[in-house]
Amino acid sequence: MTAWRQWHLGILLGSVLLAFFGLIGLLAPLLAPHDPYQIPEGLQAFSLLSPRPDYWLGTDLLGRDLLSRILYGARVSLLVGVLVELVVTPVGATIGLFAGYFGGRMDAILMRITDAVMAFPALVLAIALTAVLERPGLLSVIIVLTAVRWTTVARLVRGQVLSLREAEHIAATVVLGAGRGRIIFRHLLPNCLAPILVAMTFGVASNILSEAGLGFLGLGVQPPTVSWGSLLAEGAVYLTVKPWLCIFPGLAITCTVLGFHVLGDGLRDILDPRLRS
Repeated sequence: MTAWRQWHLGILLGSVLLAFFGLIGLLAPLLAPHDPYQIPEGLQAFSLLSPRPDYWLGTDLLGRDLLSRILYGARVSLLVGVLVELVVTPVGATIGLFAGYFGGRMDAILMRITDAVMAFPALVLAIALTAVLERPGLLSVIIVLTAVRWTTVARLVRGQVLSLREAEHIAATVVLGAGRGRIIFRHLLPNCLAPILVAMTFGVASNILSEAGLGFLGLGVQPPTVSWGSLLAEGAVYLTVKPWLCIFPGLAITCTVLGFHVLGDGLRDILDPRLRS
């Protein structure tokens, strides 16, 4: 198998995994066999059922269908992962562009702020910011992850700009009288799009894991809203006796994160000319 076929295989596998989980999240109201929030009458008879034909993945403590809750949880987890990355990428890219191009005092100030944020483990800082907001929920999770996730893109873009700003084609645009705005956004930014795109795929995966971590700690979305992290937290109590309560949400998180990483690896191999050669 040639290298190009390996790259395309990675992109294909990642795309299939992401398309699958994206579709089940989007079509959750149509695919869910039961109401994920409804507690059945006669709770004792439905509580913690093992997987069976009428409940394919079993039920939770309150008798709610686990499959339906995983389908609805995909909507929240993927929404957080993608939405946070769509916010942090422009912010981080802008900071990296200005720090790398102007250098000097602006670079020093912006990068020291970036270093200060990166000095803390992302999840620990996210927990601290969530405590400051005092109202855990979907909006709080998005705000917190946005506040801690922009640094990776900023560092990446700054490094790219530092290597590009002395290039011959950039020097030629300066000689021709191009303004700073045109140089930054018409010449430097397009040359940074490939690594930014790859970083976005890895970033979404990291956001999903962070959301799951916050949800597991009870700092993510709150009931009745369900996410994969909150499902893990509910099932952790019964891990040794009812392991499917954690196994199935954990598999959903694992496969989705794997899909983004495989897709990112494939895109990196194709978009990076050094690897392509």
